[in-house]
Amino acid sequence: MRNIDDNPSRSNVRKSKKRHKVLRNVLLVLVLLVAIAAGFTAYEIHRLSPDNRFSNLKVIGGDGNVKQAPGAFNLLLIGSDARKGESIGHTDSMVLIHANLKNHTYDMLSIPRDTRVYMDGYGYTKLTSVQYVSQSKNGTQQGILDAVKAVSKLTGVPINFYAETNYWGLQDMVNSIGGIEMNLPFKVTLTHPWNGAFAGRTYQPGLQSFDGQTVTELVHERYSLPGTDYGRQQLQEAALIGIAKKVMQPANVTKLPALSNSLPKFLIATNMSSEDMLSVGLSAKSSFHPEQQIHYRQVKGTNAVMYDDVLKANNDEIILDSSQLQSVIKKYFQN
Repeated sequence: MRNIDDNPSRSNVRKSKKRHKVLRNVLLVLVLLVAIAAGFTAYEIHRLSPDNRFSNLKVIGGDGNVKQAPGAFNLLLIGSDARKGESIGHTDSMVLIHANLKNHTYDMLSIPRDTRVYMDGYGYTKLTSVQYVSQSKNGTQQGILDAVKAVSKLTGVPINFYAETNYWGLQDMVNSIGGIEMNLPFKVTLTHPWNGAFAGRTYQPGLQSFDGQTVTELVHERYSLPGTDYGRQQLQEAALIGIAKKVMQPANVTKLPALSNSLPKFLIATNMSSEDMLSVGLSAKSSFHPEQQIHYRQVKGTNAVMYDDVLKANNDEIILDSSQLQSVIKKYFQN
């Protein structure tokens, strides 16, 4: 008599059940792993969303009691003239940025380097001197913070973040994304380039492609420009828009995490974390149109010879139009 287990059909049924059980267990494990991964991704997305990342922010300059909308922050972008190997430098350019990541608007106000500002503990002096004087007395970090405080005091805007770069940092950043296009608003002749080989070079108005070194020379120029510092501000705007457009190209969006992690090597100093930068990039990637969303604001000023409390002598300074400054701040930097 044949054992029941020797029945081929019954044996196949048992094997089939065993295979189904193994397959079911494998599928359960896969489902569990997918669920964990999805949960992790959802957590990361939730954590990096602008409303969560940029709410209840600390203020390093200005009134911390001023209410700021979730997803919005103020950043001071600083361009330093410090040379390689130097730990201190003058402020060569200042751009105050109000970013509203919910509305996808980025309002920027360039402040001339010779603007008359109040420096705590010293009195009135040029903005370009604040960082240098403080760094020489109190160290690199405190110099940056004092520059932030001077701009906040001048504008009345609470500042959450700062990011400082220099000639080589900007050059490396532009080169790392393969160069950029800049739409030059007017003819530019380089009169005082950092690299002597660029002396006398002239660039005509219009859209052109530039590498990192050319970009840094262009945004450094001011003497040949209409309005000097105000002309330089227009070149800074063109460069920032060019960088933003290149970074947010579809081919580069997937590189945002790597780029955010490498940004510290392009920056002398910043209090923004890589996750802060990644949050900004991810929030903008799907609907970023730099020409429509980046708005450059200018406040006119008058040249005057004023007593400089740091120099203990008269000095050429720019006095910004206070009523125009207040109007611009109220309209574009308080939402």
